[in-house]
Amino acid sequence: MGPRVVVAMSGGVDSSVAAALLSEQGYDVIGIAMRLAADTPSSSARRRGTCCSHEDFEDARRVAERLRFPFYVVDLRSAFSAGVVADFVGEYLAGRTPNPCVVCNREIKFSRLWERAAALNADFVATGHYARIEADACGRFRLLRAVDYAKDQSYFLFNLTQEQLRRTLFPLGSMTKDAVRVRARALGLATADKPESQEICFVPDGDYASFVERSAAPQALRPGNIVDDDGLRLARHEGVHRFTVGQRRGLGVAAAEPLYVRKIDPFSGDVVVSGRARLTSAGLLASRVNLIPPMRSDAGFAAQVKIRYRHPALPASVKMTGSDCAEVRFENGGPAVTPGQACVFYDSDEVLGGGIIERAIEL
Repeated sequence: MGPRVVVAMSGGVDSSVAAALLSEQGYDVIGIAMRLAADTPSSSARRRGTCCSHEDFEDARRVAERLRFPFYVVDLRSAFSAGVVADFVGEYLAGRTPNPCVVCNREIKFSRLWERAAALNADFVATGHYARIEADACGRFRLLRAVDYAKDQSYFLFNLTQEQLRRTLFPLGSMTKDAVRVRARALGLATADKPESQEICFVPDGDYASFVERSAAPQALRPGNIVDDDGLRLARHEGVHRFTVGQRRGLGVAAAEPLYVRKIDPFSGDVVVSGRARLTSAGLLASRVNLIPPMRSDAGFAAQVKIRYRHPALPASVKMTGSDCAEVRFENGGPAVTPGQACVFYDSDEVLGGGIIERAIEL
């Protein structure tokens, strides 16, 4: 039997095939499903097609039984609620737009997965992420985009360290999604044609604002005014958590031209809206920055920067301004940036690192 690997299994086709490939390669596979979000009977039907439901765990168990490796469910609901859900609610209340998948990878999926792996004497952990890890001639580990750019998930993994990369496997990084499904069908896996997870696992209906309202104390909600660039009141709103920078729909304001959210002030409750021409920035300031390759923290470097998962990368210069803070300047100017979202630095296919957007640098 080869090295032991703990595989995070969500009950979807990707993690199922990842486990199958590692088993075929001779690894001693142990499957672990992480119970993260609370599930209730009323939400169970809606949660089908997301993740973390009872049905998902049963799907993962069936895969493990078919491939003959042990499988366990680990209850991490308390840690997930404190580390991911609370952050999500707090960020929206602060007028920011969080990316819970980034936080979950940092606080739960890799840190807690490694705790379980250590207890099981495992040499590696593995997930079904579409990304690649390669070692260079000097033994440094590089995080790379997946071969399938349409499915690439390297954006969510910028927090990984050299030590974590050294002991992490991404078996699907060189495969396309279609090839993964073909392989699953050939193996007779129950998850072969299962729909992809589309929504945040703890907000299965996609109504983030209502979730925040149910989760927060009433006094924490910050209603206010929708105002134009001159501070003229255009309308009232029920809370800053209902808005995100760049938002156009659902503003409740009639105007001669389309208006977009340009700025959110969580203290006054003002949501500033502007025409599209004002939605530009010279760059951004980021915090909680992690650099994956060893780099001089006092030297700037060129990179292509993604400010949203689905946003095309922009050429920019990046300069560290503190131990975990950076200033990013777009080469040709850029669109509005959204505080709370991740900005990730690339050099072609390699992830250099990333951080969390604090604010825009205005033109």
